[in-house]
Amino acid sequence: MKTVPCPVLLIGLLALLLLPGTVIGQSNADARYIAEHYNKMERHVSMRDGARLFTSIYVPKDDSRTYPILLQRTPYSVAPYGAAYRTQIGPSMLFARDGYVIVYQDVRGRMMSEGEFEAVRPHNPDKTSDTDIDESTDTYDTVSWLLENVPNHNGRVGVWGISAPGFYATHALIDAHPAVKIVSPQAPVTDWWIGDDRHHNGAFQLQASFSFLSFYGQPRPEPTTRRATGFRDYGTPDGYQWYLDLGPLSNVNEKYLHGENKIWNAMMEHPDYDEFWQARTPLPHLKDVKPAVLVVGGFFDAQDLYGPLKTYAAVENNNPGLVNHLVMGPWWHGGWARGSGLRYQDIYFEQPTAAHYRETIELPFFNHYLKDGPDPELPEASIFVTGSNEWHAFDRWPPREAREANLYLAPGGGLSFDRPTGADDYAEYVSDPAKPVPHTSQVVINRDDRYLIQDQRFAATRTDVLVFESGVLQEDVTVAGDLFANLYVVTTGEDADFIVKLIDVYPDTASYVGENPMNVKMGGFQLMVRGEVMRARYRNSFTHPEPMRPGNVTRIEFDMQDVAHTFKAGHRMMVQVQSSWFPMVDRNPQTWVPSIYEAKEEDYQAATHRIYFSRSAPSHLKMKLLE
Repeated sequence: MKTVPCPVLLIGLLALLLLPGTVIGQSNADARYIAEHYNKMERHVSMRDGARLFTSIYVPKDDSRTYPILLQRTPYSVAPYGAAYRTQIGPSMLFARDGYVIVYQDVRGRMMSEGEFEAVRPHNPDKTSDTDIDESTDTYDTVSWLLENVPNHNGRVGVWGISAPGFYATHALIDAHPAVKIVSPQAPVTDWWIGDDRHHNGAFQLQASFSFLSFYGQPRPEPTTRRATGFRDYGTPDGYQWYLDLGPLSNVNEKYLHGENKIWNAMMEHPDYDEFWQARTPLPHLKDVKPAVLVVGGFFDAQDLYGPLKTYAAVENNNPGLVNHLVMGPWWHGGWARGSGLRYQDIYFEQPTAAHYRETIELPFFNHYLKDGPDPELPEASIFVTGSNEWHAFDRWPPREAREANLYLAPGGGLSFDRPTGADDYAEYVSDPAKPVPHTSQVVINRDDRYLIQDQRFAATRTDVLVFESGVLQEDVTVAGDLFANLYVVTTGEDADFIVKLIDVYPDTASYVGENPMNVKMGGFQLMVRGEVMRARYRNSFTHPEPMRPGNVTRIEFDMQDVAHTFKAGHRMMVQVQSSWFPMVDRNPQTWVPSIYEAKEEDYQAATHRIYFSRSAPSHLKMKLLE
């Protein structure tokens, strides 16, 4: 492992780039550049089953040389349609200025494309005819058409996408067209049940899913340039109260969607990780991959953190020797593609992390494989470690030099790397579905991903949140790699959710860096390094849920997703444990019902949960420490 310095950029220039007027000016300059240097073509590209997919193609006007093709397939629209041009094209405008044919396509059944849309369409490895389709074949057929019909290309293709387009980029790796030389899935949607977007460890992501699916799942009977709009008639800015008043999840269809939203209905019909969900992850199919791979994600991504980590791991494990790189930075969803990355909300990173990625990693990597540019000699894993605010280069992820350690909950609300020795130590709290713990201190009606980086002091003061805190650290502690929660619990109910947060507590003397219009107090700030939820009914199997036995000690282990963070000397480490995270996560009734999505009002009952930290039941976080 080595620390990678970031190129020094002028602070004054960075400050200007953060000003709204400057951003608008840059956007206008980018739009002018595209209009002056690119021609736009719109075509319907025929697939092997006859469906025609609407495709928008930007071709450099300079025909004195050839260019690689960059392809993004999206369910969110290739707009603008017609004569108007996009104001930015490519993974960043660096690509447009460097010279690429840049292509956007409405995926099957979305916007102006023909066919039937299926969210997270399964890959079909057992095709029985030449007209069987999936996202891999649609990508293959699109690439074949582009090579035959687009002028001035050099025969090489790259595919990229963020979020849902990242899902389609991942499918470009499966049975890839020979011309596809590089694929970059970025925050790719990978498993809507285990860890991305719609569920985490079986717990339904209520607020985000309702607001998103209310437009994403609307019927589209025929091709259109008009985007669907989601539900807006909340009548209040207070999401916490609105979702509490909503009552059981079955009320969503009864009151608002009326059974007309196909994707929402599928969610409600498949509460467990059954064959429906298992078929929809591309991970088992990432074998015999040929293109070079650049997987990108953000440690503060509230939507798709699972996707990049598991996609990288699947490609790595199934394709020995393949060029496969992972980049993880201190970014929100897609934050690496725009802005400087100098800070996220109140947290300052001391360097322009996003600009560093775009300029020294992304563009050089694509240019190497698509233009025979110099090899950027990237490490296997380029990881930004928050806290110490440094880029690190590892030859694999998690780092081979990291050692496993357990951080144990301790009596008196303490934390220790030493195993507890008590015989029957525990702490308990009452979790009441009628008074759930909010996931944010802010009043928000739609999804607001900034909860991930907000001060957690608002939760620490509640009686239904357990708090465990270390002493003041005498030296830095760097956590780098996978993170698992291991809880030993006793409940009076038959089901429960358990939310665990790993938190960095700032010294009381910490001060804010930069302008502070909201007058945020950084002294004692509680930064959530990682938080994750586990629905206890799935503790033994995601496919076959089972009730908890009231009064029995039960071990619950779950993946909290990877971290890369230094707890600085003078800070404290903290763990919070709670059983609701509302309205981001739907409420658990805490009584046994076969499907929570069909629970009735009377099923929601308060329960007492004990968390043990004794010699025989040592609740802890399993982590990797970097010396």
